[in-house]
Amino acid sequence: MVAYITMIYPDTKLEERLWSEGYKLVLGLDEAGRGPLAGPVVAGGVVITKESEIIPTVRDSKKMTEKQREEAFGKIQKSVLAYGVGIVGSSEIDEIGIQEAVLKAMTIVLEVIEAKLNERVDYIIGDGTNILSIPRYKMVKIKEGDLLHYSISAGSVLAKVTRDRIMREYHERYPEYGFDTHVGYGTKKHIEAIKKFGITEIHRKSFAPINKL
Repeated sequence: MVAYITMIYPDTKLEERLWSEGYKLVLGLDEAGRGPLAGPVVAGGVVITKESEIIPTVRDSKKMTEKQREEAFGKIQKSVLAYGVGIVGSSEIDEIGIQEAVLKAMTIVLEVIEAKLNERVDYIIGDGTNILSIPRYKMVKIKEGDLLHYSISAGSVLAKVTRDRIMREYHERYPEYGFDTHVGYGTKKHIEAIKKFGITEIHRKSFAPINKL
């Protein structure tokens, strides 16, 4: 028996419905790096207004190869009406908690995009039902939003590529930890390196098991 894998590509039906309701500037948001033991959390977001701004190869960044993400990264930046990236480092994550850090990263994206457009965003669509709402904005939080809705998928690519590049830079400084492969997640290799070499300035000291070491 042959198993067939169906590739899901996001669409713009939600964006189109919101446009038809008068929400001209719809911001799609996603984040990368909520769960790792090291490195920043990064949010990415885009505003599109028409079909010509869509890159056909874009989908949930977790479903794309590194090469596909890197290729899509530049195309997204050139095609969309506006985009933004927000970065919150590990020390601030320890200080305010990961939920607030994700919210701050997303708020940075919003501020960057509004500065580029010189206009207020009309509506926000975000990935995940557990993210915090951005105050004073109409916002819907969607389970698997990065899989289903183009704006969120494009935001996920911006966030993922930006964060992976940051972690590869950290690998140059801390080569013994293998940040170029696990990008800070709690793999066996990473945990063993922490036990052997200790923690670095980019480790999240409030996260288990680091908070017990």
